[in-house]
Order: sequence, then C-alpha cells, then structure tokens
Amino acid sequence: MSGNASNPTSSFAALARLLRYARGYRRQIITATTCSIINKLFDIAPEILIGVAIDVVVNQEASFVAGLGFESAQEQITILAVMTFFIWAGESLFEYLFQILWRNLAQRLQADLRQDAYEHAQRLDMSFFESRSSGQLVATMNDDVNQLERFLDGGANAMIQVAVSIVAVGAVFFILSPLVAMLAFTPIPLIVWGAFYFQRKAGPLYADVREKVGDLSSRLANNIGGIATIKSFTAETREAERLKASSEAYVEANQKAIRISSAFIPVIRMAVLAGFLATFTVGGMMALEGTLNVGAYGVLVFLTQRLLWPLTGMAEVIDLFERAMASTRRILDLLAEPVYVHDQEGTALELPVKGDVRFEGVSFHYPSSGAGIRDIDLHIPAGNTLALVGATGSGKSTLIKLMLRFYDPSHGRILIDGLPIRSASLASLRGAIGLVSQDVYLFEGTIRDNLVYGQPDATDEQIIDAAKTAEAWSFIEALPEGLDTPVGERGVRLSGGQRQRLSLARALLKDPPILVLDEATSAVDNETEAAIQRSLKRIGHDRTVIMIAHRLSTIVDADSIAVVEQGKIIESGSHDQLLAEQGAYFAQWQVQTGRA
Repeated sequence: MSGNASNPTSSFAALARLLRYARGYRRQIITATTCSIINKLFDIAPEILIGVAIDVVVNQEASFVAGLGFESAQEQITILAVMTFFIWAGESLFEYLFQILWRNLAQRLQADLRQDAYEHAQRLDMSFFESRSSGQLVATMNDDVNQLERFLDGGANAMIQVAVSIVAVGAVFFILSPLVAMLAFTPIPLIVWGAFYFQRKAGPLYADVREKVGDLSSRLANNIGGIATIKSFTAETREAERLKASSEAYVEANQKAIRISSAFIPVIRMAVLAGFLATFTVGGMMALEGTLNVGAYGVLVFLTQRLLWPLTGMAEVIDLFERAMASTRRILDLLAEPVYVHDQEGTALELPVKGDVRFEGVSFHYPSSGAGIRDIDLHIPAGNTLALVGATGSGKSTLIKLMLRFYDPSHGRILIDGLPIRSASLASLRGAIGLVSQDVYLFEGTIRDNLVYGQPDATDEQIIDAAKTAEAWSFIEALPEGLDTPVGERGVRLSGGQRQRLSLARALLKDPPILVLDEATSAVDNETEAAIQRSLKRIGHDRTVIMIAHRLSTIVDADSIAVVEQGKIIESGSHDQLLAEQGAYFAQWQVQTGRA
C-alpha cells in the first residue's frame, strides 16, 4: 500500500487523487481558498500604505493621495489611517474565517477518509487480511489520516498564500518599476527549482517513513496481543530489542528526511538575500536619481521581504506536504483495493430458511499456497448433521469459508435451499449461518455485549435461555456482576472453556437455521467438551449442523460423516458404515480409541 514513491510526480498525483476523492467538499475548499486569498491581500496592503504614507510626508500636496481629491497632508494621513483600520480588521476577519474553514474541513475530511477506509476494508476479501499486517492497516487508518489532517490544518493555507504573495506582489512591482521587479524576481526560479528538487528527494524518504510507522505499529500490536507468550518464554528482553530495532529504523528514516528538508532553508535564505539586496541597492539609486518615487521605493523595499521571506517557510510546507501525500497514497491505495466477493444486495434467501445445503463440483485454491479443494460434491439435507474429518490442511475449513462467501469457488457452486449463494445478499446468507470457531474472538465489553452481538435486540430471557442451552449460564450466574461482567480484551478474563461456551451461546442467540462448529471442542477440557456435546444434542433438532472435528468421539451421532484428504472427499457415510468399510476413517478411529 505504499504507492510509487520513486516517481517525482507521485506527490502531485496523490494530491490529484485526493482532490478527486474530496469533490463532495468542493464548495468548502473553494470558500476556504477564497478566504485565504483575501486574507493574504489584506496582509500585503499595509506595506503599500506605508509607502503611500512616505509619499504623503515627502510630497504632501503633490502626493499620489492628493490626486484622489484629498489636498491637505492632514486629510491624506487621516484617510490612510482609516484605510489601515479597515485593512487590519479585514485581515483579522478573514484569518479567523480561513482558519475555521480549513480546520473544519480537515476534521470532516479525515473523519470521512477513516470511515470510508474502514468500511471498504470490511468489504475486502479474507485473502486481503491474510496477506496484510494488522499494524499496517491500523497505521493507515489512524496515523496516516492524522498526517493528512495536520497538512490541511495549516499547510494547505500556507501554500495558497505563498502563491498569492508572488502574484499580488509581483503585480505591484511591475506597476511601480519593471526593472526592480525583474531584479527582485530573479531568485524565484532558484527557489522554485529548489522546492521541486527537495520535493523529489524528500518524497521517497517520507514514503519510507510511513512504512516504518506501519512496521512499528504492527510490532507493538503483535507484542501486546502476545504478552502472555512473551512472559512464558521470558522473552521480554528479546522483544524489547526487536521493538527498539523497529523504533530505530523509524528514527533513521525520519532523520534522512529531516536532513533533506533542513537543507532547504539556508539555500532559500541566500536567494532571498540576493533579491533583497538587488531591490535595496538598485531601487535606492533610482530614487536618488529621481527616476523612482521615494514612496514607491519604500513600497518595493517592504514588499521584497514580504515577497521573498515567506518562501523560506516553504521548507516546512513541503515537509508537511510530502508527509501528507505519502500518507494519502497509502489511504487511497487501501480504498482502491479491489473487492472480489461482490454482494448481491436486494436478493435474500427465501424465508424461512430451511437449511438444505449442496456443494456441486466445487473447487478452490489459495493463490499464495496452491492448497484448496477439488471437485467437492456434498448434500446436507435440512435438519441433518454433517461431520467433516481429516488431517489439518486437508480443506475442511475451506468448505466453511466458501459457504460463508469469505471466498468464491473457482469452479462449481454452493446452494442453500436450491438458491446459489452467489445470487443471495451477503446479509441474508451470513445471517442464516451461525459460526462457532476454534479461535474464539470476544470483543472488549461485557458478557451481555458479546452474547447479543448477532441479535442486538435480544431480551434477557432470550439471553439466559441461549446461555443455558450452551451450558454457560451456571458460570455466568456465579460471577459477581453476572451478564454485566467485563470480559477484557479478547476475553482474557475468562477461561478457554468459558469463552468457547459463550461463543456457542452467541451463535445460538442468533438462532441460525445452519450452525457451523469449526473444531469448537478441540481446545477445551473434557468437562467443557461434554457440556458442549450435551448442548449439541439439544440444539441439533430442526437445524442443519456442520461440524469440523478431530475428536471422532464427538461426531459418532452425526447423520453423515465426510472424510477429507488433500482437498477431496475420499469417504462418506454414517459412523457405523465407515467403520464397516475399514478405510481411512476406520484407521483414525482405531488410533483414537487405542486399538491401533
């Protein structure tokens, strides 16, 4: 997601992409830009008034203001004072307005970018998340968006006002003295060249800085999530060194960028000095010779600094701009990630869903590993229980992922109640399936929050009934705060068995016509396994159940058992039928019962 940082025009390409994204904010951008321009024009005006005032003092009745109908010097000074008041008031007003407008735009745009990036990420296929670091994604949605906000808060206005200064001051210069204007503007090509030179040098460096931020975020997230493993292996020192290495890499990347951006100001300062000296010397000589009005000379001297000195601030502006565009590329690259599993919104499974499931010639392979399934044909009649058994990596969980449309098969189709699932909306498809995984994920919050995750409007009676069915109510009731007990991040305050029972209760509260148990008893103790088995006998009636299991003792009552090996179904039938065939299932049964 880093974009093409080596392309010299990549920052401006990123800006163009950002403007296309922000086209809904066109009115706010135009209004804020207009206020920035007007503010800068008011900001330049006092220097012009100073020159006019000098002209009044020197020439009095022959001054420029006298030609406007104000004959006495006192009247001229008075009118200049009034104009100065309104100019300062106008400058203050429009500074307030542009700051409000740019900052509000920054807040609104960063909030929308983060929301859009998150919502798009939720629509992306599971393969995207399996090939990306969660730390990089968090850094993109949080730190990168904040970097763009910082640029819009001040950098955008600064860039606009520098451009306005060059145009407006340049116009005044050429009106007063084309010769002095040419001399004063001589350093500007050097300054502009320097800006682009430093931009080309800084662009790739800041892209690298953003990558290092993502790596650092990923390292922190992984270490905090795996703190128990770190402690159990007494690896605190080693992990601290790894984090230090990531942190130092980030510091080093930043230092390279800082060395480039810091060199900009001294170069520009000397260019500013050359322009100022040219105006000061040549303009002074012309004033002494009488070919240039003394007041005009004063205006030129003051405006030279007003023209050139703000350009030294371009270093900071370019610094902000490059950081922001590096971040923008990452954000917009995330938004541009293609979605391959497309939602058929508006087409729902016919209610009530009976739960008849068919796999017809289904094949699928993971692009990264080549593993997958081949030519799978399965039929699970509504209300029946199918058990899938086989070695790790044989393709059992892949069948479940395809049924949930985490992926789409390369060949064949899957049907529920006779409707191909590709023709159904994802909401109706996944709403009809309850998943209880081996890797239970509980969200930070209370037990109640987690149980009602799939059924937010569930009553306490429904919650308790589901918890009792999953044999979770006994331990919930024994907790001091009951359903309102906090579970901690990922449920760390609960035991593995308790988390597994809550996961089953959460799926049951959803009351799905199809229940999928993906090795739901593989990581629990015998007591919890027995409790879950008792639950399954109660909940399996009038519901289609698909179980993935390594412990064959948990599936002997299944209506049908399919043995999966290297992506293909090699045997299927009931427990007794498969034992009678004395094939792969029989051999595995013999091993697990100690008869091998």
